[in-house]
Amino acid sequence: MTLRHARRLGGATVVALAAGLLAAPGAAAVPGTAVTDPKAVPAPGFTSTGLHTDACDDTTAPGWLEVANPVLTVSATSPQVRFKLWDDSTPEHDKIVDTAADVTGGAAKLATGDLMDGHSYSWQAWPEYSPGSGKPTPTCHFKVDLTHPGLSVSSTDFPESGSGTTPGKYAGENGVFTLKGLDAAPAGGEASGVACYQYVLNGSLGVGWDCASGRTVKAGADGTAQLTLKPRDWGTNILTVQAMDNAGNVSQPLTYSFYAPWDSRPKPAVPGDVDGDAVPDILLPDAQGNLQIISAAATDTTPTSTIPAALAPLHAGWQDDLVLHRGWANVHGPGDDLLVRSQGNPQVLYSYANWQKGDFSREYPTVVYKPSRCVDAAANTIPCPEGYNDEDWSDVDQIVAVGSRHKGSTPAWPGLLAVEHGKLYAYVEALRSYQAAQPIATTGDWSGYDLIAPGADASGNLTLWARERATGALHAYPVIRQDNGLLDFSALADPSANVVATGFTAAAYPTLGSSGDGDGDGKPDLWAVTADRHLVTFSGWSAPKDLGALR
Repeated sequence: MTLRHARRLGGATVVALAAGLLAAPGAAAVPGTAVTDPKAVPAPGFTSTGLHTDACDDTTAPGWLEVANPVLTVSATSPQVRFKLWDDSTPEHDKIVDTAADVTGGAAKLATGDLMDGHSYSWQAWPEYSPGSGKPTPTCHFKVDLTHPGLSVSSTDFPESGSGTTPGKYAGENGVFTLKGLDAAPAGGEASGVACYQYVLNGSLGVGWDCASGRTVKAGADGTAQLTLKPRDWGTNILTVQAMDNAGNVSQPLTYSFYAPWDSRPKPAVPGDVDGDAVPDILLPDAQGNLQIISAAATDTTPTSTIPAALAPLHAGWQDDLVLHRGWANVHGPGDDLLVRSQGNPQVLYSYANWQKGDFSREYPTVVYKPSRCVDAAANTIPCPEGYNDEDWSDVDQIVAVGSRHKGSTPAWPGLLAVEHGKLYAYVEALRSYQAAQPIATTGDWSGYDLIAPGADASGNLTLWARERATGALHAYPVIRQDNGLLDFSALADPSANVVATGFTAAAYPTLGSSGDGDGDGKPDLWAVTADRHLVTFSGWSAPKDLGALR
């Protein structure tokens, strides 16, 4: 009698074959013959994690297939291979395939007939000989889900248009949208469950996507997800969503129309804020070259919005560009303008005007010319140091925007600090230009330091931070605003002074920056990108918090 035994995998009972079934009845095994490397094509898996598995053991949970007729394949040293397939979702665990296939080029394959939606299957293969059989494969397992999921969208912050409910948020504010998937199981079967959602606000969904693509959000165990979005423009907005289950089936796109009211309440201009919500932002490129605007108060790496790759200086993406923003004093309303230098064109520094809360598409960037005149600490004109490039920005190794030296609401660009041939320079700002370069007298070489601009402190004084690449030490230098409006850079005389923390090595944190006061405690904060592209935020320069992988 053939015996079977049940096993538990991921909460579902599947059936494995007992050892008595592994050899053909009444036949002796032929030594040296075997079938190996059993695989189902396409590969069973879970779109929620990206894991693919043939589950050829007693512990691995079977993966899902979105096709009704997978192909079973093995490598073999025999002329023929016998395939057997069981439907484990039937009461008697019916054997539905028992057939031989020829071996060609060391491999055999069998295309199954149409399998049942929601059913679990196990299969095995033997080398077929007369009169005996060799060593079989282990028993492998998969499940089938052929049903496309459904979904719904709801929000109390931005209710659906026509619902008669008043929105609880304004344009420019974050709103929470609840995405709820429906992946119904067929009678007598099992559903793979909703894995993730693709979404886009006022745009078109991508094609050929998966759960690791941009603009996706993972579903929880109950198939729902909370999506936080910020509608930038007042009026009617359209959120388009599509669900994917663990087998890879996708739903029909769902459009959710909602109204975002105009926010007439005045908002303060906060240094480091780009999208006009009075919270500083972190600007980093994504894998597609778009520039992500990530709130410094975020709990994950989901951007509040992105600046398209085509708007970069060379129209080829922001991934190699240096983007500066810090402390613009109401030049174009709430939200920093940008200064950008492209690695593909390092001679030029571009200015991007922020007319509409992070929307930089309304006009072309303008060129910012490098000052050809040098001044001393008292603003007296002096000869520029030997080697200073008074024509363009190509010799500048590093540059940061440290913030405005002006108090109150006087419009001005931020002051700049830059390293050129190891020497440190400050650039004195005017309304929309830089008047002069001020050499900073130092006793050391700044070429081994990464400059970081945390912005102004609670008293309005500026600060420069610097990471020493060789040691990972973090330095902090106060830059005091004097009564005459000029800045005192005397604390920058020795770059090796003023160590405030250690451990910020270039190996651990290839990219290091500051959002200003990201956590709202009145003190500037550090952020970093790790070698594996995780975004880490700090309170000051301590208490690191990993926000997850960047898109």
